[in-house]
Amino acid sequence: MSVTADEVVSGRSEGGPSWLWRRGLDSYPDTGPRILYLAITVLATITLYYELYVGGSVSTLLLTNLHMSFTFFVVTLAFGNLIGAFGSLFAGVTDRLGRANLVVFGLLFTGIFVAFVIPAATDKWVFTIEGFVVGIVEGICLVATPALIRDFSPQVGRATAMGFWTSGPVLGSLIVAVVGSATIPAVVGDSRFWTHEYRICGIAGIVVFLIALVGLRELSPQLRDQLMVTLHDRALVEARAKGLDIEAALRHPFRQLLKLDIVVSAVAVSIMLLIYYTAVGFGVIYFTTVFGFTLKDANGLGNWNWGFNVLAVILIGVVSDRFRVRKPFMVIGGAGAAAMTVIYLLQAGHHPSYYSLAIILALLSFALGVAYTPWMASFTETVEAHNPALTATGLAIWGWIIRVVVFVAFLVIPHVITSVTPLVNYGATVSAYATQYKSEIAFAQTHPAIIATAQKDAYLIKQAKILAPELNVLQAHAALFTELGKLQAAGAAIPPKLAAQAVAAAGGGSKGVAMLAQINLNRSTIGKIIAAKPELQSLAPFAAQLTALQKVPPQVFPFLTAHAAAVTAAAANSARQWRNWYWVCFGGIVFFLFSIPLLRGRWKPSDARKDEVEHEALVDAELAALKA
Repeated sequence: MSVTADEVVSGRSEGGPSWLWRRGLDSYPDTGPRILYLAITVLATITLYYELYVGGSVSTLLLTNLHMSFTFFVVTLAFGNLIGAFGSLFAGVTDRLGRANLVVFGLLFTGIFVAFVIPAATDKWVFTIEGFVVGIVEGICLVATPALIRDFSPQVGRATAMGFWTSGPVLGSLIVAVVGSATIPAVVGDSRFWTHEYRICGIAGIVVFLIALVGLRELSPQLRDQLMVTLHDRALVEARAKGLDIEAALRHPFRQLLKLDIVVSAVAVSIMLLIYYTAVGFGVIYFTTVFGFTLKDANGLGNWNWGFNVLAVILIGVVSDRFRVRKPFMVIGGAGAAAMTVIYLLQAGHHPSYYSLAIILALLSFALGVAYTPWMASFTETVEAHNPALTATGLAIWGWIIRVVVFVAFLVIPHVITSVTPLVNYGATVSAYATQYKSEIAFAQTHPAIIATAQKDAYLIKQAKILAPELNVLQAHAALFTELGKLQAAGAAIPPKLAAQAVAAAGGGSKGVAMLAQINLNRSTIGKIIAAKPELQSLAPFAAQLTALQKVPPQVFPFLTAHAAAVTAAAANSARQWRNWYWVCFGGIVFFLFSIPLLRGRWKPSDARKDEVEHEALVDAELAALKA
């Protein structure tokens, strides 16, 4: 069945509420409206990625508040990406059904979930399941948005347009870092503070939904399913649209696009971006556990990371369009990213300053941007070379592959990096206890025999303090009370003179009588104290330290016993484990470099300009034939 342009509703002439969902344009828009649609699409992309990444700014709080181990956290991120992958694959239907409504109403759904539903979670499983639901919707939307960018951008301006689209995930990450560093206090007292960041993010998403609801449009199938190299093609595209057979163009979409150049290129860029997704998901954890930065400073480093990446993706998009080539920039960016990754990973285990690390991150992110934006432009052009009507299907394949790659990588990370859980869940408390009770812990470690004696004789020590007056009397008149003791043990009568001497020694009068009564009452305990006198005297030089130990809260030493060793071991292994993972990321960038020749496009600007001149001549000839 053929569909003609007469059957398409423009979206601008409809009355009543139908304007909320009838968004098709039956003619290619002028520059002003086209830029507006592109801008709204980029804004939607930024917002969706902001919502997707917001948890990274408060990841340590999430682990603590929802009682998640690092392994659980990473595995949930992995399966979130897998679920999102099938959402991305489903987004291929936008070649038939259109893209704009999926983006608009996806923004409404995710905004409500992020602002109100997820912050209400008090259990890790509820939080995880709700995150999976949002991930499916975002997986669909984040394939539809680059498809819209492609629709509204001819090939000669594609890198610039894709540069702005690529700024979406990067600006999303940057906004996460900026908002986090601006709103998260240096010392967070309440681990539920993570909900604050989610609410800010969700409300922003609802605002962007309202903008997209009013302003976003899309091309009709007849227009978007054609190849447009330059704006010079506009008249020809509109002329062809009147007779384009949409059904024929969309038949067997995946069979048409599951080709070596598309699949391998998508895998290669996905592996290259492992370092990007590591930064998104675990950058805050990495900076706090390996380098000891606060949560606020860790988000501040993200400002450098994403800020320079945004600069690169936009700048290189413009430059790539200016020179009409993509591949040389991919090589330059990939090689630079590989070199900076090595420099970056070598910092683990050392103590770089905040600004040293910021500069390294800035250069690494800039290089990644130089490689990625031309790749996005070249990939869509490679899809168009197979079938321009299947752009969303090609992007769906890419979206599915990148999320599956991230899924696999996130399953591997907990086995490579085992140090995070003890450092995040127990490290702060162990460190606080170790700092606050440093001298007491040191004494306990260096004098175990003294502490063992003090613990064994704790009752006698306590009683010795209580019975100190009685013990002083006995010590001062040892011979007298020894004689009394012998008589009492034999059951003999105590001579009045001896009894009077005892009363006088005890203080005389009624006081002496009362003291003797106490001595007699506590005879057994006093005997044990006297018998243990050598042990108790060995503790006397450490009285101050033992007194300080008694003031330490009772939970401190059991907590340190249970977790200090694990935290110490994790701290010792953390840098090495992270370096191992970043070597994997380095390998991904190298693989990307070897995949570049698979994509369509010229290496030399002169060859690209020659192709453009020849294409325009063919367009003029076809237009003339249609008008004849």
